[in-house]
Amino acid sequence: MDKLANYRNLIKKILTEYEQLASQTPNPSGVDSVLALDEQRDQYIWFQVGWHDEKKITAITVYVRIKNEKIYIEEDWTEEGIATELLREGVPKEDIVLAFHSPETRKLTEFAVA
Repeated sequence: MDKLANYRNLIKKILTEYEQLASQTPNPSGVDSVLALDEQRDQYIWFQVGWHDEKKITAITVYVRIKNEKIYIEEDWTEEGIATELLREGVPKEDIVLAFHSPETRKLTEFAVA
């Protein structure tokens, strides 16, 4: 399996597992957990949407995309972190970009800058 196909499969697997675990904990009524996996555009997002107490809820839990053959983690509100899961699955640090940090801050991490 080529690198990009492997990355796509890993991202889908990890996000699906996280979403399934989270779905076992009840959300406020009217708020749905949504997993959107777009392989064609390499965009992967897990978010919550709906209404609770007359307030519109829209919250991104995880947003990951593949760009320039690297995995860009744009948003990650999981406890352990998607990067940790990707490392466990064998993705090298140089192929993971913590894009929720500024480019200057990324230079201070062990991961790719871009």
